[in-house]
Amino acid sequence: MARKNGAVRASMLGVTAIAGMMMLGAAAQAAELRLLTWGGYAPDEVIDLFEKETGIDVQVTLSNNEDMISKLRATGGGGFDLAQPSQDRIAGPQQEYGIYKPLDLSKIDGAQFIASMFEATKANTTVDGAVYGVPHVWGTDGLVLDTSKAPNVKDYLDLCSDEVAGKVSYRLRRPTLIAFAFSMGLDPFAAYGDEAKYQEILDAVEAKLIECKPNVKTYWEGSDGLVNLLLSGEIVAAMAWDTGGWRLNNDNPAMNFVAPTSGALGWIDTFAMPAKADNEDEAYQWINFVMKPEIAAMITASAGNFTASKGADAFAEDKLKEQFQASFPQEALDNINWYPPVPAGLETLEGKTLDRIKAN
Repeated sequence: MARKNGAVRASMLGVTAIAGMMMLGAAAQAAELRLLTWGGYAPDEVIDLFEKETGIDVQVTLSNNEDMISKLRATGGGGFDLAQPSQDRIAGPQQEYGIYKPLDLSKIDGAQFIASMFEATKANTTVDGAVYGVPHVWGTDGLVLDTSKAPNVKDYLDLCSDEVAGKVSYRLRRPTLIAFAFSMGLDPFAAYGDEAKYQEILDAVEAKLIECKPNVKTYWEGSDGLVNLLLSGEIVAAMAWDTGGWRLNNDNPAMNFVAPTSGALGWIDTFAMPAKADNEDEAYQWINFVMKPEIAAMITASAGNFTASKGADAFAEDKLKEQFQASFPQEALDNINWYPPVPAGLETLEGKTLDRIKAN
């Protein structure tokens, strides 16, 4: 009987050991993070440090706003554990498609964030009382110029001046519509809640951009193509991101990013959790890790944009700090037009406007 009990005990111990091994294997398999993000936001050196510290395997899929929404909509918010849409692309898609889940702010170290940006982003990504996004990387759209050849270009409307005829480039995308509206003395953001008023603004901008078409050498799509156009001298003025101007400035002091007099357009890319995220704890660990000032500075060096990490500027490269200060004196910083959440339906109106501009 004792031998039988011993055999049973041994058998049970074996089963327990196997079960334990299976649980350990499952835990090891679960230690991963599927990140849907922009280029430069998860550089290899940061991933390596995170993986060594946590044991979590990071899988990166590069994307953009439109692609993120498309991917998450197709899966009902599945396939990824953390996404990085711009803060104005969360409330609308969430209301329409339900592709995100509320964030548990108790798991995020809010003290690591620039307080004003943290609170603003929370407010802009709140739906039905729940917060869906916190800030990560931010930057602006404005003017990238060869200042030796386009010294009088100070605002978006100046891209239509005779001085730069045939030597201008910008994208036919919604930021261009919004930028020209501000330059024309209109406030598109104030009209977000009134479709009829917003359409009036779009109609005015449409007429101006059609009038301006002879000045446009080409509508740029990729940043590499834009850089080549500027370096070759084919264009001397463009609407583009601040990082593009700063990178050009590294090689040619005459080229730089200039904040328009009507205000640069400010964007914030966030951390948002897809509705069917499987690895929530890993996602929160990533957020808290990359918002450490010294880690955030590594992301700034990779992406070229500053982050919402409090104190990270102290770790930034001197050259980038100098470029930032030249492009953004205090009055230019105070004049940034920050993108608010996009109400459902407005992008359809914008798309039709862009189609008409292309066709005329």
